Amino acid sequence: MSQQSPTDRPLTTALAEAATTAGHAPSVHNTQPWQWRVLPDALELRMARSRQLTAADPEARLLVLSCGIALHHARMALAAEGWTAMVERLPDPAEPELLARLSGFSRTDLDPDAMRLVQCMRIRRTDRRPVSEEPVPNSAIEEITHAVTAEGSRLQILDSDQVMELAAAASHADIVEAEDPETREELAYWTSRAGTGTGLPPEVLPEQAPQTTVPARDFGRSGSLPVGPGHDRAAAYTLLFGDEDEPESWLRAGEGLSGGWLTATRLGVSMVPLSGVVEVDSTRQILRQLLAGIGFPYLVLRLGIADPAHAGPPHTPRLAADQVVDTSAVRGEHG
Repeated sequence: MSQQSPTDRPLTTALAEAATTAGHAPSVHNTQPWQWRVLPDALELRMARSRQLTAADPEARLLVLSCGIALHHARMALAAEGWTAMVERLPDPAEPELLARLSGFSRTDLDPDAMRLVQCMRIRRTDRRPVSEEPVPNSAIEEITHAVTAEGSRLQILDSDQVMELAAAASHADIVEAEDPETREELAYWTSRAGTGTGLPPEVLPEQAPQTTVPARDFGRSGSLPVGPGHDRAAAYTLLFGDEDEPESWLRAGEGLSGGWLTATRLGVSMVPLSGVVEVDSTRQILRQLLAGIGFPYLVLRLGIADPAHAGPPHTPRLAADQVVDTSAVRGEHG
């Protein structure tokens, strides 16, 4: 007896499920700053300004990048179900909060690569512990880089001298943000959100500062994640960057980061974003100098092999689907 193919389901069901699957996407401070709207023949992605980091991210660079990750997650979820779509990014200049519209859907074969990435969405996590002494294989870095560039952004692997410059910049950014009361208050808010479905709970934050060359963000409070004795000597540091510094390029950078992060997960590589150094204007300029002025830095990424002696951190909480996915237009509801 044949089973019903996933593609036999109504399009609106596939759209709602893709938007829900996109909820697995990582975001800065786990703010989940996206809002989806399911229409009879389209899926719209808007930024949720209420979850913007107004102190650390006043230009919404990291917000839009986070939404780009969710957009790529939704695209892969649809491809895994045998749907292709036309993607319009920033389709309406009069509505800047509308980041993307997926429409023009057609059926195609189920995409096995997308299916594997969807599986990786459910197991991916941000592991802030020190990595092991095992270096990341060059072949893995090449695959991750290819996944990023396939979405229109680029990765630059930093050499040892550049890593030292990054370390100094990250340390300076941490001092600047620690001295800013609004940023401290914002961090305190997003690290004390237990039971809300957002934010960073204590169990995903290190119990003490790891001994690393490139300092991790000081969240202003200790977590409960055991750190262990490791270091970041075997880690690779990369810069996610692009040719422009505007919302569409931030959105595409998020799509590239999603592709790279899910590929890293499939390959057993730990990826940790370091955003503090791009949140401070002066240190973001230092990163631009590392790119020799050929592009604009969006995010620093640490790649490493997790220490197998320690269990990984739990997944961060997620908002309920009905808080981020509006299906009223396909339920016959109005208003």
